[in-house]
Amino acid sequence: MKYLHTMVRVTDLDASLRFYCEALGLRELRRHESPQGRFTLVFLAAPGDDDAQVELTYNWDPETYTGGRNFGHLAYEVDDIYAACAQLQAHGVTILRPPRDGRMAFVRSPDQISVELLQKGQPLPPQQPWQDLPNVGSW
Repeated sequence: MKYLHTMVRVTDLDASLRFYCEALGLRELRRHESPQGRFTLVFLAAPGDDDAQVELTYNWDPETYTGGRNFGHLAYEVDDIYAACAQLQAHGVTILRPPRDGRMAFVRSPDQISVELLQKGQPLPPQQPWQDLPNVGSW
């Protein structure tokens, strides 16, 4: 058995690509458009890890999706949790659970999918401003 991907439905493909690619740092591997099915699939992966993919499914006809937190979350290991959070903030992303412990943070995509960031290896030493920031909303 081999893990292939996790599918996430998105309501605004451009906003989702800005979040997942520009802010989070994933890259687009391939795209499939189906005029007959009226949907677009975009497969993303973290640099150097093409085997663990996220499939963004964009249905051309408007739909209301529920899920968010009950979906669970996507999780990515990062080389520097503080730098990753700073990059996300620079792209206008709210850090819902700051990395106070130097190990873990949570953010949400434009469609409210929870994304966990985990520090690679051992936690980094706590540092400001992260150490004193409170949680915001639900993550």
